[in-house]
Amino acid sequence: MRKLVALAAAALALAGCGTGSDPGGGVLTVFAAASLTESFTALADRFEAEHPGVDVRLNFAGSSALAQQIANDAAADVFASADTATMEKVQALLAAPAVVFATNKLTIVTPPGNPAKVTGLADLGREGVTVVVCAPQVPCGAAAEKAADTAGVALRPASEEQDVKAVLTKVRAGEADAGLVYVSDAKAAGDAVTAVGFPEADEAVNDYPIAVLKAAPQADLAGEFVDLVRGPGGRARLAEAGFGTP
Repeated sequence: MRKLVALAAAALALAGCGTGSDPGGGVLTVFAAASLTESFTALADRFEAEHPGVDVRLNFAGSSALAQQIANDAAADVFASADTATMEKVQALLAAPAVVFATNKLTIVTPPGNPAKVTGLADLGREGVTVVVCAPQVPCGAAAEKAADTAGVALRPASEEQDVKAVLTKVRAGEADAGLVYVSDAKAAGDAVTAVGFPEADEAVNDYPIAVLKAAPQADLAGEFVDLVRGPGGRARLAEAGFGTP
């Protein structure tokens, strides 16, 4: 089973494993936005298959939380954010400028069957409709605010979550009538939710940048992982998951 590196444990994991005595092996630590969970898990499996002895450890969380960990010297090789604004916060810590590898936009998700009869963004402002969104400092939260402003809708969320998967979890559990998540997350959830698209999402498209960190313990492997993500195989996997092409 794919290992997910906890935020607090990332530095310890690298300290314990180092780069390994085998030049063809080692631990590659990738910090990635929560919305990339399914896609990057699949790409990490492929990378390990193509690089015997390499252990790709994935740390998924809200982009803002990951950026803060990186700023606080958490050991990581690659950072993939859900927006460019968050990546810019750690620009001084990058080995080279970040490159956009995918795009994503929001959709509304409801419990199966859409019991609240949500048909668009305006319905999220209706009295009695319980809504969950990402916190405004998180890329999906910033996108939600932009889309709502475009539509002239005042959102009154019951909760503001720290990453998009937490929003999805609350909707799937029936704790909300609707939530704003990325198209890719709704697709990954399948029949567990009902997705409702809305035109204002086109005004709040997020660019996803990726970069190798300046202090990457596995700089060469990190560069190869970035190449995989940006290459034909990576783009095909991301497109299958619902991401757009930059």
